Amino acid sequence: KMSNRTTVTKFLLLGFSDVRELQILHVVVFLVVYLAALLGNLLIITAIALDHRLHTPMYFFLVNLSILDLGSISVTVPKSMVNTLMHTRSISFPACVSQVFFFLVFAAADLSLLTVMAYDRYVAICHPLHYERVMSRRACVQMGVGAWITSILYSAMHTGNTFRFPFCQSNVIDQFFCEIPPLLKLACSDSYLSKVGVLAFSVFLALSYFVFIIVSYVQIFKAVLRIPSEQGRHKAFSTCLPHLAVVSLFTCTASYAYVKPISSSTSNLDLVVGVLYSVVPPMMNPVIYSMRNKEIKASLKKLIVR
Repeated sequence: KMSNRTTVTKFLLLGFSDVRELQILHVVVFLVVYLAALLGNLLIITAIALDHRLHTPMYFFLVNLSILDLGSISVTVPKSMVNTLMHTRSISFPACVSQVFFFLVFAAADLSLLTVMAYDRYVAICHPLHYERVMSRRACVQMGVGAWITSILYSAMHTGNTFRFPFCQSNVIDQFFCEIPPLLKLACSDSYLSKVGVLAFSVFLALSYFVFIIVSYVQIFKAVLRIPSEQGRHKAFSTCLPHLAVVSLFTCTASYAYVKPISSSTSNLDLVVGVLYSVVPPMMNPVIYSMRNKEIKASLKKLIVR
């Protein structure tokens, strides 16, 4: 049995195509998406930083979300483009560990912040008289720091648990970046219960966040529908709908990747879903938030003109 357990020094990532023309198309598309995500998120961060009217809890969390988006897309996309240009699929063992750790940090912090933002909207709409006291500067900083620290600890636990197993199946990862479910398929079978336990904990944690967000929005929609003026209802919905769209896009695609049985065979759908929750949200989040938010649009317009 021990003879079958070879020491893995590198992994092979899944390529999008073996046809050179399609490989070039992949690089061009990823480059455009990456630059759009960088530009959009940097504009959001700069506009909020320079506009004192936007120094409120909601925009404080939005800046953190933009930083997380920049980090998460930078972890996965550049390596995929470089591999395609260099005609290789390999990623070293330490690089794979780093990719898993940092992607999990950004993804977990993303979900934590989206939950905190749902709570922020709940307090603002359902308890507006207590908003300044509940969402004070100190409370916002504590929630932001708490999201980052818990995400780092969560990522360290998952990364350590994943790479403590010997890899005796193969070194081919069925995804375009290092991700835990495909990696667990390569680990030896004697750790199956441990792997299932860790994934079950992740699903439980994600569902807890999601249920909290849903309950918050049920209360928000009840409060909004009681607002007498149509203009007031429209203003309240305009601050909630972008956040709800971002939550739906991220959780629906990520839950598919992690809830799907570990032993399932790979498919093109897995590759598409991986792109949808790791690449698309960082690009779309600035668009979603700026399209429905008049304050962000005004600040961005002023920034561009300046």
